[in-house]
Amino acid sequence: MNNPLEPLTADEIAATSAILKGAKGLGATVRFLSVELHEPSKRAVLDGVAAEREAFVVLRDRDSRTTIEAVVSLSRAELVSWREVPLAQPGFSRDEFAAADEVLRGDPAFREALQRRGITDLDAVAIDLWAAGNTGPAEDPARRLMRPQFYVRQGRFDNRYAHPIEGLTALVDIDRMEVVELVDHGVVAVPPRHGNYIPELVTGEIDGYPDNVPAFAAVRDDLRPVEITQPHGPSFTIDDHELRWQKWRMNIGYTMREGLVLHQVGYVDDGRVRPILYRASMSELYVPYGDPNPSQRVKNAFDIGEGGIGPWLNSLALGCDCLGEIRYLDVVMCDDDGAPVTLPNAICIHEEDDNIVWKHTDGNLGHVETRRQRRLVVSCWATANNYDYGFFWYFYVDGTIEFEVKLTGIVSTGAFEGDEPAFGTALAPGLYAPNHQHFFNMRLDMTVDGERNSVYEVDTVAVPGTAHHNAFAARPRLLARESEAQRIVDPLAGRYWTVVNPSVRHHTGRPVGYKLAPGENILPLAQDGSQTSRRAGFAYRHLWVTAYDPAQRYASGDYPNQRPHDDGLAVYAQADRPLEDTDVVVWYTFGANHVPRPEDWPVMPVSKVGFHLKPVAFFAANPALDLPRPGHHC
Repeated sequence: MNNPLEPLTADEIAATSAILKGAKGLGATVRFLSVELHEPSKRAVLDGVAAEREAFVVLRDRDSRTTIEAVVSLSRAELVSWREVPLAQPGFSRDEFAAADEVLRGDPAFREALQRRGITDLDAVAIDLWAAGNTGPAEDPARRLMRPQFYVRQGRFDNRYAHPIEGLTALVDIDRMEVVELVDHGVVAVPPRHGNYIPELVTGEIDGYPDNVPAFAAVRDDLRPVEITQPHGPSFTIDDHELRWQKWRMNIGYTMREGLVLHQVGYVDDGRVRPILYRASMSELYVPYGDPNPSQRVKNAFDIGEGGIGPWLNSLALGCDCLGEIRYLDVVMCDDDGAPVTLPNAICIHEEDDNIVWKHTDGNLGHVETRRQRRLVVSCWATANNYDYGFFWYFYVDGTIEFEVKLTGIVSTGAFEGDEPAFGTALAPGLYAPNHQHFFNMRLDMTVDGERNSVYEVDTVAVPGTAHHNAFAARPRLLARESEAQRIVDPLAGRYWTVVNPSVRHHTGRPVGYKLAPGENILPLAQDGSQTSRRAGFAYRHLWVTAYDPAQRYASGDYPNQRPHDDGLAVYAQADRPLEDTDVVVWYTFGANHVPRPEDWPVMPVSKVGFHLKPVAFFAANPALDLPRPGHHC
């Protein structure tokens, strides 16, 4: 294997499972929650030192209620370490979701609660399993708990979120596979109106067409095809997971927890690859809901820490998820027994035209020069119950990097009676969508022209005292320690943050750098005493900078599932380590505030949030100057 950061293959996952079972005699009560590459040290990778090929495994022993971390050497075919982690709940597996669903359907108290609502057909009941969160002592971290949400589906493909069962809450112990709590807060009528979006359902071409829903009569017939062709093939090459496009170089990876991971992103300049990012991934996706009603207040999801993006990835289809000359990468994960499972076409790679990268018309000479922008797209999609998230990395010919999340899918819903709900938006008679927020944290292990970097906050400020009172200037401030590097965006000051290498100078004398340019953002609106304030401290600051520590991988900590407190970024930063001219990690949190609109129903149009990384004194001049003219008229 050429690159030490290549993801584990199916054979390696199978070997890992066999080694563990042979060493520990694992029985049927032990679940494999994740198997991933145990990444070699950064120093070894950068120095090109050969390292053992290892796997990192998280397991759950249901009998002893124990979470275990193991490291297996694939090079030596032996167990390297075995560590029990007290009071830790790892993310859930697909098999656990299925088993909890079965337990609920067999519970007499659950069936009685449904009957009080006039629901007698269990096959019509749809169950979404959420993490329990931590609202108090009932969510004992020693017990492995799930908290379901209930819906009624009127036909196989009917949109279940149009018919929520309000007022019924439960907890399922999935180590013991039993319902440990069921509370009926009062019967609320199930909303009757359909909210279908599948064309055949809405237009009545298959059974179940509802008469009481305003809908389109037929699909549009005036959209002519858009065809994207590259007759000579794409401009990128991919060898295993090593990707080359124009002057960009990187390695594509993934983990079951983080999903898509980028390694060793660099740009070829003056004959050498200049490093920018050593490792980049989404470390957490956190969704708190802002409705105090009993069925809604428990919605508080750490979608990465409690579930993991990997198992939720979609298998992508040409012409649907990706358009153009596409190359795909498969993803290999494990099932509960440790066997490899391959998801085909999980990561999509292609090029896109993106309008103009630069242009100028010299009016005196009548001369025009225009160059087209082009970008490389590396993307994947994941579905977390009702929501669908697209994760898109864009690499541009001018040295810019962009990360964008596309949010779509179906809003989580509730039922109401009487006045319009105070903490959500009415969508149909008796149906509403509660207010909520989405917070995404990116862990960016920066290596701007080398490992030793510093981070500056840059505000543009008015400078008083000049003759014409028009002066303003950019004012950088060094974030010298972790206590100082906990910052909030300020669009009125044009605030951005620059990661520089003090040892490498631009020809103008400035240190070379890349700036993080924020996009749309928000802060949590949950107050002191809320789950958010206790468990998601990372979301209350947009930018954190920490000294590099390979053990600090996640903004919410290693095991946020059911944890009553915070042991993520807010705890890491308490060390107050120095940050100047050293190996630093930049953590950027960006949020989407979602007060739902009626137009978000029954399936919401894509909403986009993200950020840019842009070169600042990194290149001698515009790196896109050498692009060819797109045509003889340009």
